[in-house]
This record gives sequence, structure tokens and C-alpha cells, in this order.
Amino acid sequence: QVQLVESGGGLVQAGGSLRLSCAPSGIIFSRDVMGWYRQAPGKQRELVAEILSGGSTNYADSVKGRFTIFADNGKNMYLQMNSLKVEDTAVYYCNLRRATTGMDYWGKGTLVTVSS
Repeated sequence: QVQLVESGGGLVQAGGSLRLSCAPSGIIFSRDVMGWYRQAPGKQRELVAEILSGGSTNYADSVKGRFTIFADNGKNMYLQMNSLKVEDTAVYYCNLRRATTGMDYWGKGTLVTVSS
């Protein structure tokens, strides 16, 4: 079993920055994929950024150049969000996808609110 705990959300003005953190517990394999998703009110959950096996990263077009995803040796994962926009307002979820089974694990989410 894997448990994921997010932190770092909050209220910020447009143009500001926030850093989200995800602390996983349980067994994580090197080929598992970890990422951040978000869900805005009335919208579907969408991929924000992910770290693929081998360390390469993938970003949604809407956040390229503004957000950076990275992880440390302890497998904690972070999302540095700069130049935030009102449309970035959403609940942000940490995700782990098991490479062997395709099973998804989710955190409970952390709310990011960007005011104009």
C-alpha cells in the first residue's frame, strides 16, 4: 500500500508563487510514475506534471515555463509554482501510478487559490 500526503496549498495573489509537497509512505519502485494533478470546480481532473521512470518530466501546456516538478532522494515530490494565474485555482492531488499494475494511488489533495 502507498499513502500520499500533500501540503503547501493556500491563498496567493496572481503572479505569486507556491511550493507543494507530497510525502509518500510505503514501497515505491523506480519505474513507478509520480505526478501532480488538479481539479478546478466544475472541471475534470487533469494532469499538471509528472516524473517518468528515468527522471524525465512531462508538463501540461498550460503550466510549461511556470511550474517545475522535482523529487528528492527520499521520494518526496514537489511542485514549484511560479507566476500563478487565477485559472490555476484548483485542488492539487499527488498521484503515484504503479508501473507493474497501472494502479493509481491518490492523496487527499491540497487547495490552491489564486486571487486577482
